[in-house]
Amino acid sequence: MSGYPLMRRYLFNISVCLTLAMSASSLARAAPTEQTAVFAGGCFWGVDAVFKHLKGVSNVESGYAGGQAATAHYEQVSRGDTDHAEVVRVRFNPLLISYQQLLHVFVGVAHDPTQLNRQGPDTGSQYRSAIFYTSTEQQKMAADYIRQLTAARTFSAPIVTQIVPLQQFYPAEAYHQNYLTLHPDQPYIRFHDMPKLERLREKFPQLYQ
Repeated sequence: MSGYPLMRRYLFNISVCLTLAMSASSLARAAPTEQTAVFAGGCFWGVDAVFKHLKGVSNVESGYAGGQAATAHYEQVSRGDTDHAEVVRVRFNPLLISYQQLLHVFVGVAHDPTQLNRQGPDTGSQYRSAIFYTSTEQQKMAADYIRQLTAARTFSAPIVTQIVPLQQFYPAEAYHQNYLTLHPDQPYIRFHDMPKLERLREKFPQLYQ
């Protein structure tokens, strides 16, 4: 019987380890995974900066999407004949910021959803307003939100934002990434994009960081 206490202690340790492993597995299943949202709202420099200043957003990358071409680079997309648009890909934690909140910021701060194939001084389909959904849930939320804005006549002109599935995302060149932070005194940035950050701070102080 001298080995019985040791055996009981051994079985207890095994039980504790199994319980901890099961708890860790349950937490892993319950923990939210990051989600992805993709938006087109004109030149990606300012749109990128807006989403980078949101709590709950872990990464924002400028790029291209929406066209039929099998690849994309700035000179090619800028010609306006690829159907690609300048976009930003946003990684976010849905426990900290919802997709609905991202939509509010996109429409209310990041760009003007009533401008067709242009945004500010930039013209062409590559600067169109579009929401590229990555799930049927995102598609429904985006469509419902646009309908609500339209019914409420939030804007004096019709909303022209496209709601389309994301087929492929092509990262933009390195020199386009994080552009506002790296070039805060560039005239285009100061005139067109810095005001967006001020509007974000004013309209969504609880989300701003």
